[in-house]
Amino acid sequence: MIDSDSAVSGFVAGDVPLPRSSTSATIPPATKRKRDDDDDHDDDRKVMATAKRKAKRGKKAKTAEDADVDLENGINHALGRMDNRLLADYVAQKTKRFESNLSLVELEDKHIPEKAFRDTTGWEKQRLLENLPNFLEYYSSKSQQKKNLSMASKKKGAPHTVVVTSAGLRAADLTRALRTFQTKESTVAKLFAKHIKLKEAIEFVKKTRMGIAVGTPSRLIDLLDAGALTLEKLERIVIDSSHIDLKKRGILDMKETQQPLMNFLNRFELKGRYGAASEGIDLLFY
Repeated sequence: MIDSDSAVSGFVAGDVPLPRSSTSATIPPATKRKRDDDDDHDDDRKVMATAKRKAKRGKKAKTAEDADVDLENGINHALGRMDNRLLADYVAQKTKRFESNLSLVELEDKHIPEKAFRDTTGWEKQRLLENLPNFLEYYSSKSQQKKNLSMASKKKGAPHTVVVTSAGLRAADLTRALRTFQTKESTVAKLFAKHIKLKEAIEFVKKTRMGIAVGTPSRLIDLLDAGALTLEKLERIVIDSSHIDLKKRGILDMKETQQPLMNFLNRFELKGRYGAASEGIDLLFY
């Protein structure tokens, strides 16, 4: 007969009591929740620390970038410190950014070689409008002997220098700054779309002797395609690269200007002549 006290206690008198199941030794729920909470807090702290490090790095980069930007004069000084190797890499990065759909082979076809870029890091003055004429004179000859930039070929529409900029208004400003090289036999020509129809521009170029042409990439391409502008006498291309707008953007920082610029620089009339010893063309970033 089973003793009632034994029945209540869970085993019959004389039986050996069974050991407690392993489940009875589990961590109490409160302790487990605390440990989980601690793990969550550790994860949060790691995420926050990583975010702070990234923000700190970003702040340092932004501070360095802001130090190069002169909004009052509309200049990004960083490009003036880039030699030809750095400029070649910089231009290639911009092409990759704005034309991400291109294959490696296509990107290579659009690559402007290092030898194309003239190293202008030796220019110590600010790259302001009023200093552009002196800049051109200084770099007009590979031997550093000043060349007469007021000369022009007898052939119409055949400049020795092309200045490429991002917008019509800026092209007008550059043209005025370079008028010091204009003579009766050599025009400093402004070639941009704003307020000037393509038909009128074609007629103007076909009948004008010009030593220096200033224009936007798209209009220059249109005039080349129309057979009005010729590059056979060209010696240098000056890119108005340091100039920035109020949003701190230069000609290479906007897709709508970077792509036409690259299309112009990759013209078959130009690519084979970059850095050549005879009839070569230099790229100067101002």
